[in-house]
Amino acid sequence: MSDPRPVLQVQGLTVSYGKVEAVRGIDLELRAGEITTLVGANGAGKSSTLLALSGLVRKAGGRVLFDGQDLTHLAPHRIVASGVVQVAEGRAILSTLTVRENLELGAYTRRDRGERAADMARVHELFPVLAERADGLAGNLSGGEQQMLAIGRALMARPRLLLLDEPSMGLAPIIVQGIFRTLREINRAGLTIFLVEQNVRQALKIAQRAYVIETGRIVLQGSGRELLDNPRVRQAYLGG
Repeated sequence: MSDPRPVLQVQGLTVSYGKVEAVRGIDLELRAGEITTLVGANGAGKSSTLLALSGLVRKAGGRVLFDGQDLTHLAPHRIVASGVVQVAEGRAILSTLTVRENLELGAYTRRDRGERAADMARVHELFPVLAERADGLAGNLSGGEQQMLAIGRALMARPRLLLLDEPSMGLAPIIVQGIFRTLREINRAGLTIFLVEQNVRQALKIAQRAYVIETGRIVLQGSGRELLDNPRVRQAYLGG
């Protein structure tokens, strides 16, 4: 169940690469317990927004507040420690390590073995194939299985806010449907999710709150259903 209070507030966020302004003073608000999505075309500024929230690219301006804590100038590892964890675009698994080792690395900041074992069991429940392939090399997994591993590794950090960058990229439609079902399941268990996604239809179907970004600016916002039915969104992203 969602909570009306904002758990993440983004105020006037700007991201620049040299003289190119990729994100232009945007405001966002994420509510606790909700899935919020940021959708738009390739190059619109979606990934730059997420990388800035994670501290992986420098913010040229603005503030990021998470549950009352100012994350604006924190290093990435401190942002993770605060409870904000990102699943990177392209999955970024460690292909020469086993599936189990990849998952264990997700919990590297946590020392309680019992909690880590419980979290591993939960990840295996969500993604049974990861239990079946636990001792195999992560690089031998299919694309869909690697995405499951990337999500599972993030969950091992016990995030309070999960950031996902293009989880459907390069995956077959049936695999994408399974990934999105899992995202709904972990959200129903209480995890707040911020989803950056080029698959606009799928993203808007599962999101309670949604934003559309074009050339670095937020141009529309509303519920996922409102934007799914919006004529401008349907014309630009859903084929009319």
